[in-house]
Amino acid sequence: MSLIPWLRWNEALPRLSSRSPAEMVLETLMMELAGQMREAERQQRERSGAARKVCTGVDYSWLASTPRATYDLSPGERLQLEDVCAKIPPSCCGPAILRFRQLLAEQEPEVREVSGLFLSVLQEVLERMKQEEEAHRLTRQWSLRPRGGLALATFKTRARISPFASDIPTISGDVERDARPPPRAWSMPEFRAPQED
Repeated sequence: MSLIPWLRWNEALPRLSSRSPAEMVLETLMMELAGQMREAERQQRERSGAARKVCTGVDYSWLASTPRATYDLSPGERLQLEDVCAKIPPSCCGPAILRFRQLLAEQEPEVREVSGLFLSVLQEVLERMKQEEEAHRLTRQWSLRPRGGLALATFKTRARISPFASDIPTISGDVERDARPPPRAWSMPEFRAPQED
């Protein structure tokens, strides 16, 4: 039995990373993309090998060595993805990775399509963040408004509301004018026609 693991107690504890959270998010997301691209390439090789095996009826997979990665991101595409990854906050990193994996499982894209799918997921996360921020801003704006109910000063009018008054003379107009209006229900306000002088 080796004593080396037991003697490591006097070694310095691992230090916390001095990198910023944004750098860690960027690195995590780019590592996820690279890993998923390797996986998509492996699956694509397996599919093409299975199709070749069906066509020829012979399996030479034991003879073939694992080929090197054939697809890599262009520098411009990598910079674009890194720029978008830098905008993702740490709280959205995990959900973005889960959404990316879910889409990969559903669609099984080719290797060249993986980076585009990754970019669409990141843009979806940024769009959702923008919508949530807008909703919070509107909520804050609404909650800071003065609470006076309806501003009655804005609804004051010069003429009174008279729902039963009309300009058309009727036979019973004289009777209605002299008669007192029937009492209204409590839930309805009392409206009277303006008196003409």
